[in-house]
Amino acid sequence: MSRSVVVEADGGSRGNPGPAGYGAVVLDPETGETLAEAAEYIGVATNNVAEYKGLIAGLKAVRDLFPDARVHVRMDSKLVVEQMSGRWKIKHPDMKPLAAEAATILPRAQVRYEWIPREKNKHADRLANEAMDAGKKGKQWEPSGSTAALKASVAAVAEPPRVVGDATAGAAKARAALAGARRPAADEGLFALDEEPAEAVVPSAGSAEAVVPAVGWGPAADMGAPATLVLLRHGETLLTPEKRFSGSGGSDPELSAVGRKQAEAVAASLAVRGTIQAVVSSPLTRCRETADAVASRLGLPVQIEEDLRETDFGAWEGMTFAEVRQRYTEDLDAWLGSVEAEPTGGGESFAAVARRVSAARDRLAEKYAGRTVLVVTHVTPIKTLVRLALGAPPESLFKMELSAASLSAVAYYADGNASVRLLNDTSHLR
Repeated sequence: MSRSVVVEADGGSRGNPGPAGYGAVVLDPETGETLAEAAEYIGVATNNVAEYKGLIAGLKAVRDLFPDARVHVRMDSKLVVEQMSGRWKIKHPDMKPLAAEAATILPRAQVRYEWIPREKNKHADRLANEAMDAGKKGKQWEPSGSTAALKASVAAVAEPPRVVGDATAGAAKARAALAGARRPAADEGLFALDEEPAEAVVPSAGSAEAVVPAVGWGPAADMGAPATLVLLRHGETLLTPEKRFSGSGGSDPELSAVGRKQAEAVAASLAVRGTIQAVVSSPLTRCRETADAVASRLGLPVQIEEDLRETDFGAWEGMTFAEVRQRYTEDLDAWLGSVEAEPTGGGESFAAVARRVSAARDRLAEKYAGRTVLVVTHVTPIKTLVRLALGAPPESLFKMELSAASLSAVAYYADGNASVRLLNDTSHLR
């Protein structure tokens, strides 16, 4: 049976375009040991060009070492991963020949691709930065270890090591490697790929373009404008000033007189800005009324997205926090301690909310790629979207405050990154 290896690759540009470099590392998936490293300063280029060149260097290193190996490529570039997996078009002329070259280094049936968060790609990122630092000094990157030492390390792992007992160093390294390779769950990152990605299908330089991309978001010239979700919490209801739990399992209150004024104020503010191109709303009454106020001012229809509804708070609906603390102390403590815990009476956990909100986010980003859409929803969905965009831990949900009728905005880019542009802005109400 042929061996397996992991390739982690990255590239960067200080200026985009600007002085650029790439880094790539080949790892043994059983031990986590480094089998080969590659890095190079490539002059002035874009981030995407540098990322592709990092991928090419990593695949070539595998071909030189183990040409029959099964290769698991892990990169934090959503663009490269999606294009090499055949799910996004390759439009930019600088990308097409690079993707074609990468696809021909090894048989594509041997290679699979996975997006990973930037913090899990530190080795390749470090190499890319070392290459750029060397280029700044007029030099090229050199590996820290000797060629002889590298060859010796490769020879030592030419056959998979035999691991005996949990106490061996090999077992510890294997566990660490597997932990590092864990695929992000749906509520941990912007995108999580399927457990077994489809075989990569990449067009050759002269062929017709492939599958339409799932999203087309990015700040760079070859990616177009980001998909921007302007997140609007609905206006006040009678329950809002009293800070009562008001989710999707309660009375579905309408806007209060104050809430209607807030909706009109935000509608007027957004009309002046003139940036909203579509309006999407939670199905609950308070959101639909808020969305209708904006949409009528802008002359736009309202699309209902069921997965943007608020959490179902079960038996806590309509209660204050103090009332829940008094009646359901243990359940509340469990809920505050874990996003997997459900409110009393079959309510919905924050983890469950994150899964459906993430799915709604992906659908909206695909549908409104390169556009700005107003998303009228609730406290938990907005906090969840902001948390995911920032890469913040689940417990951060309890540390955010979100005012009624406040605006936040998240821009999503083609490489899988996101930018929180505006948080809890209520300037339109003053």
